[in-house]
Amino acid sequence: MVYKLRELYLKMGQQLTRYIEPLALFFLRFMVAKVFLDSGLSKWDSFLKFNVDKYDLFMYEFFCPDPVRDGALQLCNPETLEYVEGSFVVRMIELLAVFAGIAEVVLPVLLIIGLLSRFAAFGLIGMTMFIQLAVFPTWDHWINPASWWAVSLLVIVARGPGFLSIDRLLGLDAKPTLAK
Repeated sequence: MVYKLRELYLKMGQQLTRYIEPLALFFLRFMVAKVFLDSGLSKWDSFLKFNVDKYDLFMYEFFCPDPVRDGALQLCNPETLEYVEGSFVVRMIELLAVFAGIAEVVLPVLLIIGLLSRFAAFGLIGMTMFIQLAVFPTWDHWINPASWWAVSLLVIVARGPGFLSIDRLLGLDAKPTLAK
């Protein structure tokens, strides 16, 4: 009797994996991608026209906050909370802002359509960890939202994008085998 229940349970699990996993992975890809895509699109005024107000977001909200966030990467003068205009640091922050704006659009789009999904997920994990460690290094930020982003992206790295992806169509992601 126990053996039959075990076999029934295993078969049920295999069928659920077969039919529900592709949908779950698609919705997981979409859910986590939407967070980054919304942020990325807010950094652009139009196609290839970066919103220059976002430089201030990076310079003062992220890397020179007032009040100072303990443990956060602070790139301005801590006494005056100002930058030296035209300095290497200012140019790097502006470059980082544009790079983040590009990555926050391209990587989520790749994730949504399921193309180079593991690469896109790794890139977004990198962004998540940078945000967590350098910008908002608090336990509260890690618990919500950063850990949710990281875990969702790790599932995609581990399981792949699923059946409903361009990766699978192109043979870039083999069907995962079930552990026994």
